[in-house]
Amino acid sequence: MKKYELLAASALALIYAVPATAQTAGPADTAQDTQAADTSDDIIVTATKREQTLQDVPISVAVTGAATIEQAQIRDLIDLQSVVPSLKVSQFNAAGQTNFSIRGFGNGNGNDGIESSVGVFIDGVYRSRSAAALDDLPEIERVEVLRGPQSTLFGKNVSAGAINIVTKRPAFDWGGKAEISVGNYGLMNARATVTGPIAESLAIRLSGSVNERDGYFNNLTTGTDVNNRHRWSVRADVLWEPTSDLSVRIIGDYNLIKEVCCGVSSIRNGLPTQAIGALGFAISDTTRVFDRNVIFNTDPSNRIRGKGVSGQVDWNVGFAKLTSITAYRNQINQSQQDIDFTGADIASNTTANEIKTFTQEFRLASTGDGPFSWLVGGFYQDEKLDTGRDIRFGKDARAFVNALTGGPGGLITGLETLQSLTNPAIVPGRTYFQAGQGISDRYKMKQRSYSLFGQADFKVTDRLTLTGGVAYMNDRKAVMSNVVMNDPFSSLNLENIAGLGFIPFAALPASLSGCLLQKGFNPASTAGRTPVNLFGSSLGASLPGPGGTPCPSSLGGVNPFALNGLQFFYGDSPVHGPVNFPNANESGILTGDKVTYAARVAYDLDFVNVYASYSTGWKAGAYNLSSDSRPPSNGVGRSAAPEEVTVYEAGLKAKFRGGFFNLAVFKQEIKGFQSNAFTGLGYSLVNAGKESVKGFEIDAAYRPAPWLSLTGAATYLDPKYDSFTRAPCVTYDPRCARSTTTGLRPPFRDLTGERPAGIPKWSVSASATLSHDISDGVNAYLRGEYDYVSPTQLTETTPPALSTFDSNNVNASFGVSFTKIQLDVMVWGRNLTKDNALISTFPTVAQQFPEPESYSGYPNQPRTYGVTLRKSF
Repeated sequence: MKKYELLAASALALIYAVPATAQTAGPADTAQDTQAADTSDDIIVTATKREQTLQDVPISVAVTGAATIEQAQIRDLIDLQSVVPSLKVSQFNAAGQTNFSIRGFGNGNGNDGIESSVGVFIDGVYRSRSAAALDDLPEIERVEVLRGPQSTLFGKNVSAGAINIVTKRPAFDWGGKAEISVGNYGLMNARATVTGPIAESLAIRLSGSVNERDGYFNNLTTGTDVNNRHRWSVRADVLWEPTSDLSVRIIGDYNLIKEVCCGVSSIRNGLPTQAIGALGFAISDTTRVFDRNVIFNTDPSNRIRGKGVSGQVDWNVGFAKLTSITAYRNQINQSQQDIDFTGADIASNTTANEIKTFTQEFRLASTGDGPFSWLVGGFYQDEKLDTGRDIRFGKDARAFVNALTGGPGGLITGLETLQSLTNPAIVPGRTYFQAGQGISDRYKMKQRSYSLFGQADFKVTDRLTLTGGVAYMNDRKAVMSNVVMNDPFSSLNLENIAGLGFIPFAALPASLSGCLLQKGFNPASTAGRTPVNLFGSSLGASLPGPGGTPCPSSLGGVNPFALNGLQFFYGDSPVHGPVNFPNANESGILTGDKVTYAARVAYDLDFVNVYASYSTGWKAGAYNLSSDSRPPSNGVGRSAAPEEVTVYEAGLKAKFRGGFFNLAVFKQEIKGFQSNAFTGLGYSLVNAGKESVKGFEIDAAYRPAPWLSLTGAATYLDPKYDSFTRAPCVTYDPRCARSTTTGLRPPFRDLTGERPAGIPKWSVSASATLSHDISDGVNAYLRGEYDYVSPTQLTETTPPALSTFDSNNVNASFGVSFTKIQLDVMVWGRNLTKDNALISTFPTVAQQFPEPESYSGYPNQPRTYGVTLRKSF
């Protein structure tokens, strides 16, 4: 920690050493910004690609200003959801896996072949993959969360909504800001930005940040902290304004994340996990999930390197303003994890990807003051993706499997012994589940997409405005795979092991033949030979009797020697191995296009603006770039069709002395929702026939007295699967039992009419801020926040009893501003009541056999607190 202590001391020295010169956004402006945020006075947003006040823009949008971001200690988009209830952000098993949803819709986490339904834009640049960080940005001007499809203006992958992050531009007056935060878990977060002119028409802003924190999980096996922070970033922002009609902004940034992440806790230790414990290895205590102790035999590691450059040109050509935004980004994401989450070395996962993205946007917006205004534009994206992973069995995998199947001399060794009679390549005790066996996935994807969009507003009267928009979107993805399986056991067709058919039934060990005879098997049905499906589930159709001595306990129609559940790769597939593509039947190319529309009517009643709208959205088809990717005739399927969104919305925006009240009521439907369920080792990417949600959103603020500001927001959602007959099967659902004929588990189940998981019924946030002028040039504030999410089943791949949680978060901050020396001191805390909840749950990897299986989850962040010093100049 010595170098971080030195850095902290240096930052403190900088804070006190910088001169108290003129500024553009110091503590005095912070108080003004707070008032603006609380009363909605003149909050300028660009949600419609042109500047409007928040109360005038006739769409559902939530805006979080710079003051709220600072006072609420919002450091990334995960924190942002505490003040925007309709936004949900989750980070799962790696630092780069962040999932966004708005109004309950969102997907794309973890599967590189599917992009999010919520688009993230930073200074107008689309981020196709985001680690959800705000710390690597300089001063944030505002964050806009646009709810509902935004295709007619943003074009790219905004079928559920968009997050638009706007940073402060370089200034032509010298100024800047430096801050440092220290807190529990060894937090040390230092940031600084400086801006000013370097020529008469040229200004620059230079920014940097360092974010260090110990982990709030403890790996009991290695003694290492998990979920730590180790991030730094630099950014240069240059603004050239040669005339009042022309500006050019160039931004370059570089950021690096190297962290031990992420913590996973067992929430149910089924028979497989108990078997690991019986072997003497450490396993999690499921009665103490929120002690945040984890059991990994190796520490998880993450490395994310992102860099990019963008250029924006704004040129007033008289009748219109021309804007061009050009950007190139390159991101590398690497991680390594122990995926059995125990002290045994059973399996590990190493993943890496590199994403190169070029985007270009042009738009032309009218500048006249007449009743008719318009905007037209186009967007182009070219992206190249290389992604892959290696899952390998560890040195304890065979001992684990033996423990599940009768010990070292049990079923696995028995299978090897029988096979060795006709296949000398099979060596008992040394063929299956050996260290280093597993699977290697490699995929390459080239994506080209473009959109043409336009929108027009016509003021019929001073009060009545009609709006129409249209967009054409076109997308093409070309994918190739190179998946190599090196797991000989998963390669077996347990329902037809040909060599067994040559072995006399009488030659079987009595432990096998005696059991089969006891359960009613007739050797004459196989001409006195060993059945080829001796170790497959389909043999159960020939076993009418229940288990009893000398049989293991089993129901009638069940083969107690079935080993299908141990085929971790392609086990429930007619072809027990990967089918790479392109091939003779699959081109590896996915194309699509769509025209989307938006229509809106808005009426100004002075203190109330009312509007009604109809809009459609579209997101292109996606490829499943995981081990669950199968040819259409061989299981779940390779790709998903596009999403098509329709939204009916009506709302009002009331502005009154000291505050505002905004209400939006909507019905949103998505045809072909791209469900991307994590199944333990891969992703089941399928389309739901139709998913819909009805609900409303409220945003309000009121300042009853100069010293008191109140805010509140609430989202109510009533979702339903109108049609979902191809939902991925899960082991706990009786509808997914293995077939006694084929031995395979069905790939799908029908969830039509059921409530989708992961969508809370109620999400509510509220805040109160007390402010007081202590003396001339010294003022203080006290802010409290409450964030509530009603009980919600987190995921459909885990039993509801294990995955249903609510959330009650209390955050607070107390700050003092010394305006004469432009210094802020703030004490803050998040999750002060130590509310415990899981963020998500999933079937534990390689521990679904035998049942009852095991499940794991991601606990939320514990209570954090600290002190922040901020110096402006």
